[in-house]
Amino acid sequence: MRRKRSLSVRVSTIAEIENAIVRLPPGQQRALADWLNSRLMPETPALLAALDVGVHSLASESPVAVEEVRRQIKGWASR
Repeated sequence: MRRKRSLSVRVSTIAEIENAIVRLPPGQQRALADWLNSRLMPETPALLAALDVGVHSLASESPVAVEEVRRQIKGWASR
């Protein structure tokens, strides 16, 4: 049975945290980014309404590239 490799590092400064993050595999970096984003952007009625606008536009308009959606997300969330 193959053991899962884990990264165990004690960090206390931003520089140490950044250094530890860049050593994580891409999937764990994405999971960390998702977790951090959820803490920085709390679910509010305004955010939910902006997401509804985005979902509606995706359902009713021509398809767009994922890069374009990512670019627009910040604008939707700030409305």
